[in-house]
Amino acid sequence: MTLPDRSRQVIQTYAAFIHGVATACVQPLLLGPLQPMLARIEKQGWVNLAAALRLVIAGRRDSGVYIGLEDDERIIVEAILRGIQDPSTLPDPADKANPVAAAPGLAGMIRASANGNPAATSALADMAEQMVKAGGDMAKLGGHLYRMVNGERNIDMLTRGMGIKGRGLITQLLVELEREDQ
Repeated sequence: MTLPDRSRQVIQTYAAFIHGVATACVQPLLLGPLQPMLARIEKQGWVNLAAALRLVIAGRRDSGVYIGLEDDERIIVEAILRGIQDPSTLPDPADKANPVAAAPGLAGMIRASANGNPAATSALADMAEQMVKAGGDMAKLGGHLYRMVNGERNIDMLTRGMGIKGRGLITQLLVELEREDQ
């Protein structure tokens, strides 16, 4: 099955989480650690996702589990349900996401955060913190996320001091943000 780039990126970003939930659903002995995890994501603003996952854990597999979910949440739940049905579809948590492929998902999170979505703002803040810890171009990008949420689109300012890969990611990100602005 070929998924759209944005869906693949969301799935890879949350690979360990998706893998863990799907595996626990078919191996009930692993369900214990899921409850604190669901409480954590709920606290971070992913209330509807936590509710949907509780339904899935309880055995629901109908379209009702998708009610109230945003795009990224829906992608996560769909990946979990596919993984329950066919474990070979589960993402490998050890694979690293392609940073350039991250542009559509990151642009969506920037846009959602700019529109006041608390879950997106929280996830973006976590992402920025991880990027800064990674160093290099990723640290520079992490430092610019807040500016992009507030509307900064000046490519020269955003790519200053970056290498070719970092500039490529910023360029792709700005293309995605421009596409969303239209």
